[in-house]
Amino acid sequence: MSDIQNNENQTSLPTTYDPKSAEQKWYKYWMENDFFKAGRVPEAKPYSIVIPPPNVTGVLHIGHALDFTLQDILVRAKRMQGYDALWLPGSDHAGIATQAKVEQKLREQGISRHDLGREKFLEQTWEWKETYAANIKAQWAKIGLSLDYSRERFTLDEGLSDAVKEVFVKLYDKGLIYRGKRIINWDPAARTALSDIEVEYKETQGHLYHLQYPLKDGSGSITVATTRPETMLGDSAVAVHPEDERYADMIGKTLVLPIIGREIPVIADEYVEKDFGSGAVKITPAHDPNDFEVGLRHDLPQITVMDEGGIMNSEAGPYEGLDRADCRKKIVADLKEQGVLIKIEDHLHQVGHSERTDAVVEPYLSTQWFVKMQPLAEPVVAAQKEGTGVNFVPDRFERTYLHWMENVRDWCISRQLWWGHRIPAWYSQETGEMVVAKSEEEAREKLGRDDLVQDNDVLDTWFSSALWPFSTMGWPDEESADFKRYYPVDVLVTGYDIIPFWVSRMIFQGYEFTGKMPFKDTLIHGLVRDSEGRKMSKSLGNGVDPLEVIEKYGADAMRFMLSTGITPGQDLRFRWERVEQIRNFANKIWNASRFALMNLEGFTYDQIDITGDLTTADRWILHRMNETSRDITRLIDSYEFGETGRLLYNFIWDDLCDWYIEFAKLSLYGEDAAAKAKTQSVLAYVLDRTMRMIHPFMPFISEEIWQHLPHEGETVTLAAWPTYDEALENAESAREMELLMEIIRSVRNIRAEVNVPMSKKIELNVKATSPEMLSILSANEGYIRRFCNTSEYASGLDLQAPDKAVTSVITGAELYLPLAGLIDIAQEIARLEKEVKTLNAEVERVDKKLSNPGFTSKAPAHVIEEERAKQADYSEKRDKVLARIAELKG
Repeated sequence: MSDIQNNENQTSLPTTYDPKSAEQKWYKYWMENDFFKAGRVPEAKPYSIVIPPPNVTGVLHIGHALDFTLQDILVRAKRMQGYDALWLPGSDHAGIATQAKVEQKLREQGISRHDLGREKFLEQTWEWKETYAANIKAQWAKIGLSLDYSRERFTLDEGLSDAVKEVFVKLYDKGLIYRGKRIINWDPAARTALSDIEVEYKETQGHLYHLQYPLKDGSGSITVATTRPETMLGDSAVAVHPEDERYADMIGKTLVLPIIGREIPVIADEYVEKDFGSGAVKITPAHDPNDFEVGLRHDLPQITVMDEGGIMNSEAGPYEGLDRADCRKKIVADLKEQGVLIKIEDHLHQVGHSERTDAVVEPYLSTQWFVKMQPLAEPVVAAQKEGTGVNFVPDRFERTYLHWMENVRDWCISRQLWWGHRIPAWYSQETGEMVVAKSEEEAREKLGRDDLVQDNDVLDTWFSSALWPFSTMGWPDEESADFKRYYPVDVLVTGYDIIPFWVSRMIFQGYEFTGKMPFKDTLIHGLVRDSEGRKMSKSLGNGVDPLEVIEKYGADAMRFMLSTGITPGQDLRFRWERVEQIRNFANKIWNASRFALMNLEGFTYDQIDITGDLTTADRWILHRMNETSRDITRLIDSYEFGETGRLLYNFIWDDLCDWYIEFAKLSLYGEDAAAKAKTQSVLAYVLDRTMRMIHPFMPFISEEIWQHLPHEGETVTLAAWPTYDEALENAESAREMELLMEIIRSVRNIRAEVNVPMSKKIELNVKATSPEMLSILSANEGYIRRFCNTSEYASGLDLQAPDKAVTSVITGAELYLPLAGLIDIAQEIARLEKEVKTLNAEVERVDKKLSNPGFTSKAPAHVIEEERAKQADYSEKRDKVLARIAELKG
């Protein structure tokens, strides 16, 4: 037994729960004892998750907290269910994002990366990585994540770098990686290619410029429209649809490009929409991806009119040296002067901006490395359609995945950066010959030369993160113990925003290199938005720091709020009042546990005995706990965290705290030692299991309380998950308790309506509708007297309502409260008539349902039977209330 257990087991809890001290204490204890380390139970069935690696660029946001909490719930639950659970942590080098941060830091010191040189700059970036990776690790601890840090990985680790080289070389050797000149997203501020996910589209108020290009022979002109007039300087043609009769005589003729004077042809291509605008489109192959494809089909010149910094080059003629924005202003003025600018229209459109520098992204013709995507996409699309692919939760996101995979373009994987996996290609300085190899030594052997220099570019960050599920497990060593045991992983948890960019890439790379889907399930969650439903952003200032939430309310409150406030795939609105509500829930758990422990002084684990003569309340709470454990196990397995949270909340707050603990006081404070011992057993047993059930969601408070309870084992994190036990099923006790609770609620409601305080004793008569109900009333008279606070109490089958009594009709009984002098007959009749209206509405609702063939033909038999039972119950209650009204009016 641990020192913590020796010191704290069987001692009373402090008056209030202090999240901060509990979180520090228990996380340290868990880490020191390696409770999260996989492989502790080698014979157990493996269960694995790899963390979506956060970028080493700063602090975690509230979206990370949601993502990680969901994974932690799954891993903690599976660990408790006896699985050998691995949750592998790690972080991503995040090429452009991290380099931009380090360069910004250098600029503040008045230097650039070029002043340092590549080697010194990378040293600085590694220092940055160490600092921010440590920050991330500290934040993981604050959230309470049960990660196996012995297996922590980083995308630039030596092992992962080996996997990257292996994949690159194999794809290249298969002809699936090539180097070529194509249009890519270009960031002129960072001077690098970008992936699609690094481009943010912003709605921008711009203009649509209508230009007139004259035919060389003077026979007319063609009007085209553009949002970027500066790119006309790179036009190679004007295209029309081959079936557009307006231009039938112009196809093949020559136009003269205004200002520059370059002669360009009129071509026919089906890419053009003949019913849109003028039906003519300017073609700029070096500055537009669609124009590039048209240019290839027609063998058009590719004229680049600006350099990598967005400055107009020599091809721009008189505009050389101007920034592209200044060039636009100047060229618009010149086109007006020449009389070829027909009109300018306001135009609201989506403009791509670099996620990192906010520069307007330039579609730019550049020599880059590409992955040929179609051969990689086709097998996984086929597997998905055959039912052997990845299971998407919710399944509607499968469409998002398939749409991207079926329409995928070749992937630009090179970046003009220094931070990242350097492309494993070498060139002869003398001959320019190129070779792809895993090392320079291998390159020398392949090429038979020593004058080699490595390619300067690095790989897109997504190239290495696409290998994450298997590169972290030791691949390419397929005999690696972790790879053989834990791959494929059981579930990937991530947001819907990166299905095309990360999820899809992991799937095709995993399938290509391991022959298996990298994960069985993909749980897709939404984004965390502010309370008004807006996306969190720096510009709006509406972001939420998870550490601030933890500091204010504790990690458990944040975790429970985030994880149980969602529906799979839907966005979550963050509300501070909801976190406060869960903090109050934690306090409720704490106070209930304090009461229990005060009444378990000296009670030990081996004294727990839940067999034999138990009270109705004892049998009922065991039944409810058993039902709850069964249901939440099913719900966690189906990723229904919101419904799981609702069940746990209701069971703990309502059933355990508000009802059972109050009922238990009768035995705990009574004179019957045997009854007290039984209730102590039930209380200890149920609280122990409750802490286990709540533990994946609220790990700190559950550990703190569990350690004080009579228990076996070192930690609740390794305690056995509560499983359904048929012996605890007790529908009879549930019926009994429902009757008792309905009586107590009804009496309390009547007291409130007629303003009779709970402290004032009242007379209560209960008329049972059957001998069975009467038997329940007789067996539980003590509870009724105590919780209704009666001066006189009677029950029977033939009781008559006294004069001037308030009446309440419940399932199985009628309650009469003689409150002479305290009630007004007219008011009581009005109250009962209001109740009749409510019951009429319920009867009408059920009647309508049962008379609907669509319901009765499709609903399961047990559901129809439940509705019929409701129909009979509501009708019976209504008839009794009507009879009572008649008596009062008598």
